[in-house]
Amino acid sequence: MAKTVVDCGNCGPDYNAIRQMVQANFEAVVLQTHGLEDTLDLLAQREVNLITVNRKLDRDYTDGMEVVRGIKADPRFSSIPVMLVTNYEEHQQAAMAEGAVQGFGKLTVRDPHTIELLQKHLGTSKATSA
Repeated sequence: MAKTVVDCGNCGPDYNAIRQMVQANFEAVVLQTHGLEDTLDLLAQREVNLITVNRKLDRDYTDGMEVVRGIKADPRFSSIPVMLVTNYEEHQQAAMAEGAVQGFGKLTVRDPHTIELLQKHLGTSKATSA
């Protein structure tokens, strides 16, 4: 059965890069949200296996850490793994201090290490299972 990833706050090209990478490597669908409210609404409607959150939300450039905090503060969804999408290690560390798991940067979307990070939450990659 396909897994579900929610990608929050990325612009169209970045969302598509993440979606294509996930769908090329995993049996998964990727759905896009734009902020905390629509992310929480989607989480209430379906089972989600992983959430990726852009460090700066494309729609209004607010801090993606607010989305991370909001998800982790909601007991209905706090157990869902959340990854911050940023190239900056200090922001990755801050996100993990808020309960997120190790994320990745836009510059490393296609790197094998990113695939390994996602395998922990999405299962065996298509390349590994082939």
